[in-house]
Amino acid sequence: MRPIWKGAVSFGLVTIPIALYSATEDKKPKFKLLRASDGSAIKYKRVAEKDGKEVPWDEIVRGYEVEKGQYVVFTDEELDTLRVTSPPRLIDVVQFVDSGEIDPIYYRTSYYLAPEEAGVKAYKILLAALEDRHRVGIAKFALRAKEYLAALRPENGVLLIETMYWPDEIRTPEFPTLDLDIEVRDEEVQMAEMIVDNLTKPFDPAAFHDQTREAIEELARKKLEGAEIVTPETPEPTKVVDLLEALKASVEATKQQRAAG
Repeated sequence: MRPIWKGAVSFGLVTIPIALYSATEDKKPKFKLLRASDGSAIKYKRVAEKDGKEVPWDEIVRGYEVEKGQYVVFTDEELDTLRVTSPPRLIDVVQFVDSGEIDPIYYRTSYYLAPEEAGVKAYKILLAALEDRHRVGIAKFALRAKEYLAALRPENGVLLIETMYWPDEIRTPEFPTLDLDIEVRDEEVQMAEMIVDNLTKPFDPAAFHDQTREAIEELARKKLEGAEIVTPETPEPTKVVDLLEALKASVEATKQQRAAG
């Protein structure tokens, strides 16, 4: 892996030189638009909304929309003068919190932090302290001219940093259907709890795989080999059944599933 950023982690008076690496990669199937007649790839052009004419790069400026259809234009020089409060190349840990205090909805993107040779000991000390105390560091840092709120946490012997959404970026869930006056009986909740218990086991990420991607790869292989592709029949929609009966049936089915391992 290649680092995408190099800097340091700072907590208290301790500074640890580190390199930042992407912790994930997107493997979802990627499709490219082609011309049906000859398979030629489709390219996109930059055109003006007003007249549909193509616009060269040297005539394009950056506009910030302040109201619908009203823009303020910024030059690259003006954007370069914008200052973020975070020092450059520094992940500044401003406080620590218990690991269970952060709602996962705040997490945005994960990165690994690897120590530079001069910072290995300090890195391992911080890692051990976070593991022992079950704490997460709340930090601020700038990446690609944008300031991020972030969570610094230990994960399987390495420090992981998660960029986070700012509080005003989290939407408030407002759904009228949740306010409907619906009777929920104790028996129904107890059976739901039994289903949950029957399906509870340690999380093993290796047990899950992307069936959609595998199916597309297999279908592509068959098409290359000239195999005839048969479209499967669409299953009939599931009929609405009595909720209590569905819960009872689910309890029995998950009980058998648990017994079968």
